[in-house]
Amino acid sequence: MSRLEQKSQTRQRIVEAAGRSFRKGGFGGVGVDGLAKEAGVTSGAFYGHFGSKSDAFHEAVVHGMADLQAGVLHYQQTHGSLWWPEFVKFYLGAKRRCDLAESCGLQALSPEVARASPEVREAFESGLKEVSAAILSGPKSPKAPRDEAGACSALSALVGAVTLARAVGSEQFADAIAASAGVALLGELWQPR
Repeated sequence: MSRLEQKSQTRQRIVEAAGRSFRKGGFGGVGVDGLAKEAGVTSGAFYGHFGSKSDAFHEAVVHGMADLQAGVLHYQQTHGSLWWPEFVKFYLGAKRRCDLAESCGLQALSPEVARASPEVREAFESGLKEVSAAILSGPKSPKAPRDEAGACSALSALVGAVTLARAVGSEQFADAIAASAGVALLGELWQPR
């Protein structure tokens, strides 16, 4: 493996570790040393790739939004005309129950982005528009959003339901929150996993 390939892999490892750390503990919940440790590198190696924790956060946001877009495209390719109901069920099921470090960047990072620099907010907005465009360009699917406003409304419902469900202590109440969003988004097609 060439030195350039090694450097690229190390940077990717840092970005992925930063994403996990920021999703789990927020921007203020981890420092450069913690980010480096999570990535398995030294703090010096971290600074060899990023000038600051804020730079790593920016890249983690970009990466998180790209992951969500890739997830939408995966569901479109895998499930064809049923992609939207399957995506909603997955998001309100598995993505709600996974470890916060592995959660969706849209759900976990939005509050942090709201407090971030204009550059991070711009990157988030761009990523959100790309996710919305991916939703709209997919195969026709029952109950799928038909325009950008509908896509943003649906994503808001998914994010809000997951956020609230993660915040309550009762699994029964969490399931009810997820089900209410599922019914709102899918109607009679809602069947929880």
